[in-house]
Amino acid sequence: MAILQTAYINEKFGTLQSSHPNVLLNEVRQKGFQAYQNVGIPSYKNEEWRYTPVSNLFKQSYSFSEKISTINQASVNTFRLPDSATANELVFVNGLYNPLLSKIRSAANELVIIPMEEAANDIRFSDILKEHLGKSSLYLQDGIHALNTSFINGGVFVYVPKKVQVALPLYIYHIADTVQNPVLAQPRSLIYLAESAELKLVETYKTAGSSDSFTNEVMEVVVAGNAVFEYYKLQNDIAVANQVNTTHIRQIGKSYVHTVVVTLDGGMVRNNTNIIMETPGNEAHMYGLYLLKGNTHADNHTLVDNREPHCFSNELYKGVMDDATTGVFSGKIYVRPQAQKINAYQSNKNILLSERASVNTKPQLQIFADDVKCSHGCTIGRLDEEALFYLRSRGIDAAQAKAMLLQAFANDVIEKIKIESLREHIETLIVNRLSVQIS
Repeated sequence: MAILQTAYINEKFGTLQSSHPNVLLNEVRQKGFQAYQNVGIPSYKNEEWRYTPVSNLFKQSYSFSEKISTINQASVNTFRLPDSATANELVFVNGLYNPLLSKIRSAANELVIIPMEEAANDIRFSDILKEHLGKSSLYLQDGIHALNTSFINGGVFVYVPKKVQVALPLYIYHIADTVQNPVLAQPRSLIYLAESAELKLVETYKTAGSSDSFTNEVMEVVVAGNAVFEYYKLQNDIAVANQVNTTHIRQIGKSYVHTVVVTLDGGMVRNNTNIIMETPGNEAHMYGLYLLKGNTHADNHTLVDNREPHCFSNELYKGVMDDATTGVFSGKIYVRPQAQKINAYQSNKNILLSERASVNTKPQLQIFADDVKCSHGCTIGRLDEEALFYLRSRGIDAAQAKAMLLQAFANDVIEKIKIESLREHIETLIVNRLSVQIS
């Protein structure tokens, strides 16, 4: 059954609302469903989706976040990241949180991870959900985001208490089981860091099977005063794995945020990374690398909204496109009228290795204050011929010289990964990729 058929969507939504009758979640889902009906799936006529034909994905027939799956602990083992035995591991299968496959190693008074439905009924957390769940819809008003909100189910709530520095990182594995059918997965999470809390979070995505998968994820993160949030995303899936991922981070207190997004493989990949600075003195660093081959399409949309004064943000995204790949970068920096004394910097740099590869880049500033320091820029080009000649003159063959230059280009982003084992793992993936791709 194609998911775009109105009767099918209505049936699934009605079943979800009646089978999960939590008042809070039902209200959020209802608002999302109304928005989905009003705006529908974006087309190329929508400026925010101009270069990414997401509507093509909805021509496929999908299994709709089914609980039945072949994924077991042995399956998860094949997807694990390095040093997983010393990390908290949270597993989504077909968009649904699976506590049986997850391993939470931190103490319960250091890190709380519970199903969203349970959190909505818990007096300790229900007010947090009521205040913060769904706030990303104020910034993302398209049908893709609304569809996820319409079907919030099997989501997860993560809470870091006041003054707790979680020693172990949190690894989130998104697994799509397409052994039997193509799958539409819609994971949803709300992360809350209380005052002076610290958390390192890593997300990665894998498809088990050869059929198409479509992961439509929304993660909302709330960072309170003096908290520190590090976020890393690794996308290295099969060619028929498609994703629209939204990471919406709100700094509600003076805090520090650090994000790195690495896209190496997949089908059509769209990343929305938003940072909303709601308090004076916020600081955020955003880095991204898309190193593409085959027919992968990677679209990175970033937003930094400076709503208060004395905030600082620094953003660097780099892309390498080979074969028939397409890269897209659209970065926005807003400076509100009251947000004086802002420092905001944005840079996007791209290398094309093939005549068939392409990139569309659109850095943007919208400044409504007069006492700010803001800059943006982009570059698109080929590998530096002079640098290649220099390496060749030192006896290095052409393939190795190209790989060395590309590794150096990517390293500006990869070195920003503060989890050593993860950084080394991604460095190895890139070296192995280039050794085959350039040879």
